[in-house]
Amino acid sequence: MPNVARVMRKELKKIAHDASVRDAAKRMRDEHIGSLFVERGNKLVGIVTETDVVRRAVAEGTDLAKVTVQSIMTTPIATIESIRTVQDAHDMMGDLGLRHLGVTEAGKLVGLVSVRDLLVYFKRVSEPKITQD
Repeated sequence: MPNVARVMRKELKKIAHDASVRDAAKRMRDEHIGSLFVERGNKLVGIVTETDVVRRAVAEGTDLAKVTVQSIMTTPIATIESIRTVQDAHDMMGDLGLRHLGVTEAGKLVGLVSVRDLLVYFKRVSEPKITQD
C-alpha cells in the first residue's frame, strides 16, 4: 500500500492567528479547501477547519468578523509521518474523528492529507469500478 506522501497536498495553506473567522471562511470557500493552518510569527500553532467554523463560531452566534481563528482553531495539529500508509491515515482519522492530518517528515510539517484525498485514492484503486446508472 502506498504511503501518505503519495496522496498528500504539499502546499501548506496558512492564515494568521489574528485573522477573523470570516476571512478564514471566505478563503476556504474561494480556494475550495476545508482547512487552513494557523500561523503565529513563523510557527504553525493550529489548524482551523470548516467544522471548527460551524461548531465553534456559527453555532455559538458569534460575530465572525470579530472572532479570531486562534480562538476556534484545533490545537495541537494531529499529524502522521509521510512514510506511513494511506490505510494508517484512514485509521487514524477514524479513530480520532478528524478529517485533516498534517503530514510530517522528521518532525517537520510538509503537507496535508484530508478525507477527500483518501476518498480519491481509494476510488482510484478500488476494483471493480463502480459506475452510476
